[in-house]
Amino acid sequence: MRRITGQADVDAGTAWLVAQEPRFAEVLQATGSLPLRLKPDGFIAILGAIVSQQISVASASAIRARVAAAGLTDPGAVCATGEAGLHACGLSRPKIRYVLAIAKSEIDWPGLRDRDDAFVRAALMALPGVGPWTAEIYMLSSLGRPDAFPAGDLALQEAAKALFDLDIRPSEKMLARMAAAWCPWRAVAARALWAWYRHIKGREGAG
Repeated sequence: MRRITGQADVDAGTAWLVAQEPRFAEVLQATGSLPLRLKPDGFIAILGAIVSQQISVASASAIRARVAAAGLTDPGAVCATGEAGLHACGLSRPKIRYVLAIAKSEIDWPGLRDRDDAFVRAALMALPGVGPWTAEIYMLSSLGRPDAFPAGDLALQEAAKALFDLDIRPSEKMLARMAAAWCPWRAVAARALWAWYRHIKGREGAG
């Protein structure tokens, strides 16, 4: 099973993408090499992904920092602190319910590493509060799956609109259809679009 485990893997996927779609070369010219974006897997990773749902990057980072400072990095600690402890860290009531339910689940996190994408996606989406975006983010960032692609990500949609000169921001379904051409390196395409998003936002802000 192919995985992204280091920068050489990202660079290989990047070279393939540029050959398939020259507009990605424009991204590289502006941003340089694409980042690895690989993080540890397991409970703490899915907790972080749930925290990040539908809030700003800054807010998510602040909450994750409070969670880490409180030592809530494993299911046992989360169950012990309960609703009050999670609320003190800034989690909303729905997210508290999701995190507590996942902490009490018996999912085999290490076992997911060697299962195929379809199995992992289904296992994750069976958990409370985990939809397609969260599942794809986990597969991309924590398992190094080269073809994971969170098409519902607003930053990816905005970047695709700008890079491909679209009249409107593509919907999740539209972006998923576009991304089919980037298989089997859609996770690297996501890295490129995130890099392009940061670039255009910085350029707009500088103006």
